[in-house]
Amino acid sequence: MNETTGYVGITTTYNGSNITGNGSTGILIIPKPLNIAINILTVIILFITMISLGCTMEISKIRAHLLKPKGVAIALLAQFCVMPLTAFSLTKIYQMDPIKAITVLICGCCPGGSLSNIFSFSVKGDMNLSIVMTTCSSIAALVLMPLLLYIFSHGFTGVKNAVPYVGIITTLVFTLVPCAVGILINHYKPNYSSTVTKVGLSILIIATIVLSVLSGLAVKDVMWMILMPDLLAVAALMPLIGFTLGYVVSVICGLCPRRTISMETGCQNIQLCTTILKVAFSPQAIGPLFLFPLLYITFQCAEALLLVLCFKCYQTVRAPHRGYVMQQPSCSC
Repeated sequence: MNETTGYVGITTTYNGSNITGNGSTGILIIPKPLNIAINILTVIILFITMISLGCTMEISKIRAHLLKPKGVAIALLAQFCVMPLTAFSLTKIYQMDPIKAITVLICGCCPGGSLSNIFSFSVKGDMNLSIVMTTCSSIAALVLMPLLLYIFSHGFTGVKNAVPYVGIITTLVFTLVPCAVGILINHYKPNYSSTVTKVGLSILIIATIVLSVLSGLAVKDVMWMILMPDLLAVAALMPLIGFTLGYVVSVICGLCPRRTISMETGCQNIQLCTTILKVAFSPQAIGPLFLFPLLYITFQCAEALLLVLCFKCYQTVRAPHRGYVMQQPSCSC
């Protein structure tokens, strides 16, 4: 991929297509060894996360949901319609320049993230559906993510040829491989699953800390550029809209695990988004915008935790009034 840096009055080239920048990316020069280290750590974090996710999955449960695919189909509809449309709409509302637009669109078109499983568990959602949905969305993303980016990029002058489709597809393939490894470990060596997950979590924490420090060193002079009003607004609104519309879509379709679909819709695979932005684009092209997923996940987690807190308060208030009805079977919506 031949790329040059785009600033005021300078043209940025992606794959032979010209995009005029407006200075949003700033001047970012990362030493090659540091850039390589950040790329490697980013891939390692994604790899470990997907193995750990795979170790929580059971083939029998996956099969059960695939044989009754209504829940998965509705969740996929919410994930790959609501979030890309939300991302596209927000970039238009805030009149973002092409580089910012690509960054937000890639984030909006990403499949569901593993954090949705944690939040679904916190609101007593359908964990089997949550895990199956995370996996199915990752698989579907191989086709849908490049397709959606191709469709929505036509809404911006010069962006349609700027999306690194090859890099995105390659990253998605490497995402599914470790997930498949985790599933196989859990299926054939279930006794090792918890150990693999615990060790993976320890490595993940260390790698994340090191990556955060290295990224901070790399962008310390232009980090302020990620804290722009339009990016802050988009990072705050996208997950909130996703949580809300995910719930609304499940209500309209008459699907019971509404909280699960809500969490699956609002939670994006931030590890995948970061990997795509960091590996598929050069530092000169993407600038500090590869840190946008970090901004997004901050608001995503804060808003999801707020929803969990509201749910817990609702349960606490409702519990004394339920009486013997609590003993009756009920739908976990």
